[in-house]
Amino acid sequence: MVLGSLNMDLVLRVPHAPAAGETLQGRSIHHIPGGKGGNQAVGCARQGAHVRLVGCVGDDGDGRALREALTRDGIDTTAVAIDATEPTGTALVMVDDAGQNRIVVVAGANARVVVDEDALARALSDADFLIAQFETPIAQVERALHAARRGGCRVLLNPSPAQPVDIAWWPLIDTLVVNEVEAAMLSGLAADSPGEAAAAGRALRRLGVARVVVTLGSRGAVAIDANGARHHMAPKVTAVDTTAAGDTFLGALAVALARDDADFDAAVRLGIRAGALCVTRPGAQPSIPWRDDVLRGPLPPDWIVL
Repeated sequence: MVLGSLNMDLVLRVPHAPAAGETLQGRSIHHIPGGKGGNQAVGCARQGAHVRLVGCVGDDGDGRALREALTRDGIDTTAVAIDATEPTGTALVMVDDAGQNRIVVVAGANARVVVDEDALARALSDADFLIAQFETPIAQVERALHAARRGGCRVLLNPSPAQPVDIAWWPLIDTLVVNEVEAAMLSGLAADSPGEAAAAGRALRRLGVARVVVTLGSRGAVAIDANGARHHMAPKVTAVDTTAAGDTFLGALAVALARDDADFDAAVRLGIRAGALCVTRPGAQPSIPWRDDVLRGPLPPDWIVL
C-alpha cells in the first residue's frame, strides 16, 4: 500500500540550470506521469508486487492521464480520490546536460488527501508494507502510520520533502529511507560521506527506527540496522536523468524486504541496481525499470563495513 502524491511532471531539458535573471533556450518539453507516491507505486509494481495507491487528483485531463497510467501498470487506483476544487498536482522538472534535476512542485489536489484511519487499518491487515512520503498533508500521513500499527503492517517512510518529524512517530517506523539532506535535518548530523551517513543513521535508530537507509546518489547507499552499518556502492553508469531514481530504489527495496525481510543488505543492493538503471533513461515513471531488466543489469561492488 502506497500513500502519496500524484503529479503531472512538466519536464524541461536545459543545457544548465539558469542563474538569477538568465534566460535559457530549452531543448525540449514533455508531460510525464510522476509524483513520489505514483513513482514509488510503479517502482513496486514493476518489481512484481500487488500495489494499491491512496492519493488524490483533480477532475481534469492530467488526473485522468495519471490514473490511466497507473492502471496500465496494474496498480489498484480505487483509493485515488478525484477532487473537483483543486487541479491535479504539477511538478516543473528541469534536467540539465549532466542528468541532474531541479524540481518545483505545486501540490494541487495532493493537499486534499484524506485518510480514513479505520478503513485503512482494515486494508493494511493483509499488506506487507505501508509506504509514505511527505508530499501529502502531514496530519494524514500520521493517521496512516497509526492505521498501519493497528493493522499490524510495517511502515517504510521516505520523509521527503524534508521536515521535522514528531518524536512519537519514530517507534512506528520499521524502515526509514532518506537522502543526505533529509538525514542531516532529522539527525542533526552531517551525512555527506558514507561515514557521516552511518553516524546519522545510528542516531536515527536510537530514536526508535528499526532500520535506516541513507542514499548517496552515485555513491550508493549506507544501510544501518542492529548489525551495524554497511556502505553499498553503486555500479558505474552514465546518468541521463536522475528523476525518480530515489523512488525506484525505494520500490525495489520495499518489494525485496516483503519477499525476504531478513536480508536487508540484499534488498539495498537490489534497490541500488534498480536506481542505477533508472538514471540511464529519461523521465519519471517511463524510466522505472522492470524486475527482469534490473536482474540483468550490472552488479554493484561488495559492500564495506563502516
